[in-house]
Amino acid sequence: MLGPTNTGKTHLALERMLAHRSGMIGFPLRLLARENYDKIARLKGRDSVALVTGEERILPPSPRWFVCTVEAMPLDREVAFLAIDEIQMAADRERGHVFTDRLLHARGYAETMFLGAETARRLIRVLVPGVEFIARPRFSTLSWTGPKKITRLPRRSAAVAFSAAEVYGMAELVRRQRGGAAVVFGALSPRTRNAQVAMYQAGEVDFLVATDAIGMGLNMDIDHVAFAQLTKFDGRGMRRLTPAELGQIAGRAGRHMNNGTFGTTTNVGGRELGALDPEVITAIEEHRFPALAAFQWRNTALDFASPGALLASLEAPPPVQGLLRTRDADDHLTLAALARDPAVGTLRGERDIKLLWETCQIPDFRKALGDAHVNLVARIFGHLCREGRLPTDWIASQIARLSNVEGDIDALLERIARIRTWTYVSHRPHWLEDAEHWQARAREVEDRLSDVLHERLTQRFVDRRAAAVARARKAGGGLAAAVNDQGEVLVEGEFAGKLEGFNFVADSEARDGGGRDLLAAANKALRRDAGGRVRSFLAAGDAAFALDERGLVRWQGQPVARLMAGDTPLSPRVDTLPADLLEPRHRDDVRRHLQGWVDRHIAGVLAPLCTLRDAPLTGAARGLAFELALRLGCVVRREVSAQLEAFGKQDRGALARLGVHFGQIAIYLPALQNQSSTMLRAVLWACAHGRDPAEAIAAIPRQRSIRRDAATLPAGFYTACLYLAVGPVIARADRVESLAGRLRGLAKRGPFAATRDFATSIGVAENDLAGVLAALGYRAMPGMVFVPRPARRDAPRTSAHDEASPFASLRRLKPQ
Repeated sequence: MLGPTNTGKTHLALERMLAHRSGMIGFPLRLLARENYDKIARLKGRDSVALVTGEERILPPSPRWFVCTVEAMPLDREVAFLAIDEIQMAADRERGHVFTDRLLHARGYAETMFLGAETARRLIRVLVPGVEFIARPRFSTLSWTGPKKITRLPRRSAAVAFSAAEVYGMAELVRRQRGGAAVVFGALSPRTRNAQVAMYQAGEVDFLVATDAIGMGLNMDIDHVAFAQLTKFDGRGMRRLTPAELGQIAGRAGRHMNNGTFGTTTNVGGRELGALDPEVITAIEEHRFPALAAFQWRNTALDFASPGALLASLEAPPPVQGLLRTRDADDHLTLAALARDPAVGTLRGERDIKLLWETCQIPDFRKALGDAHVNLVARIFGHLCREGRLPTDWIASQIARLSNVEGDIDALLERIARIRTWTYVSHRPHWLEDAEHWQARAREVEDRLSDVLHERLTQRFVDRRAAAVARARKAGGGLAAAVNDQGEVLVEGEFAGKLEGFNFVADSEARDGGGRDLLAAANKALRRDAGGRVRSFLAAGDAAFALDERGLVRWQGQPVARLMAGDTPLSPRVDTLPADLLEPRHRDDVRRHLQGWVDRHIAGVLAPLCTLRDAPLTGAARGLAFELALRLGCVVRREVSAQLEAFGKQDRGALARLGVHFGQIAIYLPALQNQSSTMLRAVLWACAHGRDPAEAIAAIPRQRSIRRDAATLPAGFYTACLYLAVGPVIARADRVESLAGRLRGLAKRGPFAATRDFATSIGVAENDLAGVLAALGYRAMPGMVFVPRPARRDAPRTSAHDEASPFASLRRLKPQ
């Protein structure tokens, strides 16, 4: 039964097989065997069908039908029906001799069917006398559409190249420009290949980038095939693909009754590939290709007397015309390499030579056939000869080394190729103890590596956002957007950005392909729910808000407003930040809510100061309370001397009961001397004076004192932080007052010597101590002895930094 792709040959063969009492069908690929085994198992039950491949065997007690790879077909079993798929593979230089052997010798006792391309007709007629031919026309047409840029290919296209590097390059380009692609090439394990194909079939991506691995047996919904290369390396050198090979690949376009198209790409790797020859285009469209000249053949009547005799029998010439002896097959080359070892070359005896040949047929899935594979085969053969079985510890260590799932795509491909070799070995039950255990263990490692490889390929070559858009389009609905508890905006489950207050901050990677669609859907959904977000904001409790070190008010951790100068430092004004999702009609509600929170926050953190400000005081006491509130909790005593002189009998006591401490140098509220209070006062001072709050926070002294020449802000800032300028330093007010009281006591007894603990008490260097004492009103005598400076009546004055304050005019008003 011969014909091009998409003719239903395989479907008809399976129907014919299942109509017989028993049957066997051989496929060219393990994944095809597994796919069709699953179909039959669903139809007839798993007890009725067996799967036999080099790497996987499922054998129920009494199966009626066998689904196999061509190499693994158990031909010693008699079956009514027997079929071989893709019989034109008999011309393949690597595996063709196996297909030729099945063509010549494999038969069902009732019916034998060979499926393939018309190119095999002439040779089959010569080699199988009396064969009946059934032609199968293609269900749909295949048309040439010319060259296109890869970024202009229609959706549901497959771009084809002939090396992994070329596939990677195209897939990355498609990801950047079109959202992503599934990838298929020969080195993928069947599990990974199926996962990539399933992703394409599910509509998660609209493009497939592949090698000629798609040319056989992968039934997908491809509308267009574009060739990015027309030459390939075939193991010996670069050659141009034949028209029949191009037709096999192009035939993947169009499934069942849907027509397909094919063409080339124009911009891969900077090359202009251009069009195919008109004769080749016509041949592909009309499925007319030159007949195959010969099938590959290898002698199966082997001589097992010695390695040399075995090699000689493998090189026997074909018995008839139309057959070509296979050269350089992998197992043949491995045997030749081992035979050069004297220990192997001198072997005699049919049993040992058959075992040698069986081990040489272990496949190298890396397709490298280097020394590493030959050495592995030699070790396996050596163990089997000496011990009869492979050592359990050795197998365990070999498989364990391959179970690592770290590394890039190439590292995973290498490990998968190696573990597939061990999967093959594990299915030789007479080679090892507990074969079923090692089959399961090798399959577990291969499956895990394959799943991780699929994830890596998807991460590298698929934009998940584009996949989400594709799924939604296929479902025919709109894109569903939602915001989770962390403020992340998800569209069809994919991260599109984050809500920061009333702004949507798009993810930096969401810019091309499906990303643009996701952002549009996110913005639309967020604007639609803007009123709901405002209601949520207004219903939020005080715990949802915070004031940061930059003077920004945050809601749920995100900035929504900033503090601005108000009437006084303790009453800053709230200004909402620009917000894309905040409509003008809601802005005032938001600002009022924030203003209320800020007022409550200040009243809570600075409770002693706010209580003092609002206390029902009169006269000079009210004036001093006003000054303390204006300067955020601390004033230098000499700067308010006029208010103090006007104090009545009850004023000092009233203020003291409100927490005001009257020191020799300053008047302040000691209860404000904690970290949260100091940081808030620094922010409020900065907002009131038009400075950067972050700069003010950074300027807060972290020690008991700093040198005055290291100060970065005016003295009034440090006073608000309860630090006082004394001579060459700025020191903590409570430490300065403590030292001043101590000095006053000493001075009552006469001159006193300055000691080191004076400096330690306020955290200054000893060489700065004289300047500090001078600022506190003491005159130095010879030998670092100090006495009080004579008293001097100074007129009340306002410091320069206070005159520059925007609140200086308030200070001149008589408090009511």
